Amino acid sequence: MTRVLDDAEVDERMSGAEMTGWRREGNVLRRTVEAHDFPTAIRILEKIVAETQKLNRRPDIDVRGAVVHFTLHARDGLTDDDVELAHRIEIAAGSFVRGHA
Repeated sequence: MTRVLDDAEVDERMSGAEMTGWRREGNVLRRTVEAHDFPTAIRILEKIVAETQKLNRRPDIDVRGAVVHFTLHARDGLTDDDVELAHRIEIAAGSFVRGHA
């Protein structure tokens, strides 16, 4: 089991420019990404599934056309692995996200 982070640690680790699309609501991290199209949204998910397995995390994922909603949550507090998965989701989405330069 990974360590639960305090509020300051979560805020610090989520404060980078690449993480601006994430919202924190208590013990929940949320991110919505808009892919170029539906097949691209599925490719993003394929990349993320491998990362969730490595970290033993099970985020809630909702796909609506080319829009993908991610919700990471932890009953007892956000952990190193939750924040790490948020970063890995950003990397996996990368240039597949609409509006990416």
